[in-house]
Amino acid sequence: MTSTTHTAGAGGAETARIVLGPNQYGKAEVRLVKVTRDTARHSIEDLSVTSQLHGDFEAAHTEGNNAHVVATDTQKNTIYAFARDGVSSPEAFLLRLAEHFTSGFDWVSGGRWAAEQYFWNRISDHDHAFAKDKSEVRTAVLLAEGSGRHLVAGISGLTVLKTTGSEFHGFPRDRYTTLGETTDRILATDVSAKWRYGSVDGIDFNASYASVRQLMLDAFANTHSLALQQTMFEMGKAVLAAHPEIEEVRLSLPNNHHFLVDLEPFGLDNPGEVFFAADRPYGLIEAAVQREGSTGTSPVWNTIAGFC
Repeated sequence: MTSTTHTAGAGGAETARIVLGPNQYGKAEVRLVKVTRDTARHSIEDLSVTSQLHGDFEAAHTEGNNAHVVATDTQKNTIYAFARDGVSSPEAFLLRLAEHFTSGFDWVSGGRWAAEQYFWNRISDHDHAFAKDKSEVRTAVLLAEGSGRHLVAGISGLTVLKTTGSEFHGFPRDRYTTLGETTDRILATDVSAKWRYGSVDGIDFNASYASVRQLMLDAFANTHSLALQQTMFEMGKAVLAAHPEIEEVRLSLPNNHHFLVDLEPFGLDNPGEVFFAADRPYGLIEAAVQREGSTGTSPVWNTIAGFC
């Protein structure tokens, strides 16, 4: 990194040089819908893709010299052109983009690529009619540094609920505590989870995603929960036990509270059947589930906003 300018302090004294710090640029949220129609039964891949490059872009910032600036429009067009050959999986698609830009431009040393995938369901098993599935979003983030690839896959907006098999008691009480203890409650949450791969080689990312999703659902359903924290840990633990290629799982789970409605004023009982579903405020439980000895300090986490 080189200096770009000098400034003078009080009385004309020279102050520290001002230099360009870490930077990236690219095209954000490129909306891509790929229809595969090689047979009468069509399929849809619906994504939002972001491309951001790292490298020698100092002159563009300090001198307005664009000789090394791969236009953001070019990045957008590359995304669409690559989709002509199919997406395969968000993770594989991002790896293709990273290889293209880092091998095609000597001054591009790496970058950050991210994708969200949205799902569509067939209408009555129709060959080419679909209804959008709003239950969840599949995510992927790739950080490329030289030859290194740091890949995180994920899921968000997966809403789950169990009507029993959940308790919450034994917590400390003080003068501000009004919550009653319970041995039977509704447990509901919107699962946001991200998992980091130790390697990107030889992985069937679509199969891995389906497996991780099912493992988390099974753990949520089958864990007799004494706290959402316990359920969260079991969800992450199940993934790591089944997938040695995954180094850690980070989860963010809101506790979507369901409060029993008091029907006594109407002369009615309420044996755990009528609830008020509150949307806020809500408990927010977050944790990383890791293999023993793991530090969870991969640089890819620095590029992802929020806890997970």
